[in-house]
Amino acid sequence: MDIFFPDRYQSSDSAEGRENIFIRSESPMLRSGLILAGGNRTWRGFHDTEDAEDGILTAYEVSQMNLSHTGLVVLSACETGLGDIKGNEGVYGLQRAFKIAGADYIIMSLWKIPDQPTMEFMIRFYSLWQDEKMTIPEAFKKTQLWIRDRYPNSIHWAGFVLIQ
Repeated sequence: MDIFFPDRYQSSDSAEGRENIFIRSESPMLRSGLILAGGNRTWRGFHDTEDAEDGILTAYEVSQMNLSHTGLVVLSACETGLGDIKGNEGVYGLQRAFKIAGADYIIMSLWKIPDQPTMEFMIRFYSLWQDEKMTIPEAFKKTQLWIRDRYPNSIHWAGFVLIQ
């Protein structure tokens, strides 16, 4: 599951009343991330040991990784492209973190896309890229056109974006 909390001064939401570090942080790179296996315990405030993984991968942690040999990161969960806009410096969130870490391309979503079109999009994209040996941008564009023909409403296909 991905997480993103807008700047606490711009939002009155408090994630069901739980004011934790991920919501309170002034850094958008700590308010954006992925909740992995075991992350629910940390989210609820339970900490096993100092050395144990917390199950939450923040955008800040991603930005500290070396992904310089990573050709593609796919963030197909809903709203993985969200982040804070800081002046003229762009969006701070998962997409920036993966670019800082060195990923060449990122596919992400800007809003909630229904499961069926998402599944079809990903199957088609990977088939074109891996089986038909298209470049990532070619496979992405062809997939968008294909899914647009199947689902004319832009809610089903326009939310996926490719960043290079």
